[in-house]
Amino acid sequence: MSASPAVITCALTGVLTNPAQHPVPVTAAEMAAAARQAFDAGATVMHVHFRRQEPNLGHLPSWEPEVAFEIAEAIRSACPGVLLNFSTGTIGRDQHGPIACLERCKPEIGACNAGSLNYLKVKRDGTWAWPPMLFENTVEKVEELLATMQRTGTRPEFECFDLGIVRSVGMYQQVGLIERASFNFVMGVASGMPADPELLPLLLKYLPGDNPWQTTLIGREEIWPLHRLAAELGGHLRTGLEDTFYLPGGERAKHNGELIEALVTIAEQSGRSIANTREARALFL
Repeated sequence: MSASPAVITCALTGVLTNPAQHPVPVTAAEMAAAARQAFDAGATVMHVHFRRQEPNLGHLPSWEPEVAFEIAEAIRSACPGVLLNFSTGTIGRDQHGPIACLERCKPEIGACNAGSLNYLKVKRDGTWAWPPMLFENTVEKVEELLATMQRTGTRPEFECFDLGIVRSVGMYQQVGLIERASFNFVMGVASGMPADPELLPLLLKYLPGDNPWQTTLIGREEIWPLHRLAAELGGHLRTGLEDTFYLPGGERAKHNGELIEALVTIAEQSGRSIANTREARALFL
């Protein structure tokens, strides 16, 4: 059991969830209010996606730098000392939008999807949930994003969807692309690593060096025992309406703050204190 403080990240909204169907924030005011609820509950990092701001288009992503800036400043104002973690994922090679947002806002942390993935899901009737697509993250694309983050003073967080990607990040270190890596094990995507507690110790076996790590767990109430194991093994923790709508007891969360409260309870029950903003900066930056 680790006694080190646990940094709590709140994934506020995600990329495509329809705000007409789920309680996800979209506007700058909504994002700031949601962040404040999570901040009050113990989250010191806010993982941020940006949405279209026009009426009835809030279910669609936006890479407009001024939209990103308005949302970032609103969150910073609502949550003094908070660390912002920007999403940067694009399906294809073109990442001009994420780069422009990083350059405009200079967040403390930026997600860096560290390897490619066939992004698949099958419905109960045996048909594809969407047309099969490649989530393309070549080394060239990663290098371009890392160069941008170096200019903006943004710390890369490597999103790892399978064990091979974890090992690839170790190779990024070996060739000098990065000095110290922050790992995020993304578990529960249908065509990636499952949210399986038996898998987590194996991932840690292949974690190179003394690098901070956290888990992103996608699913329903079945993900919460894995959150507990991550806390017990010394990892940092993330949840939010991007990752799940369900609390440990199976009831639906009304807002991000409820999910963060549940995660903080699990961390504390596992013997972890919760990092404040100063501690989070020391651990993550």
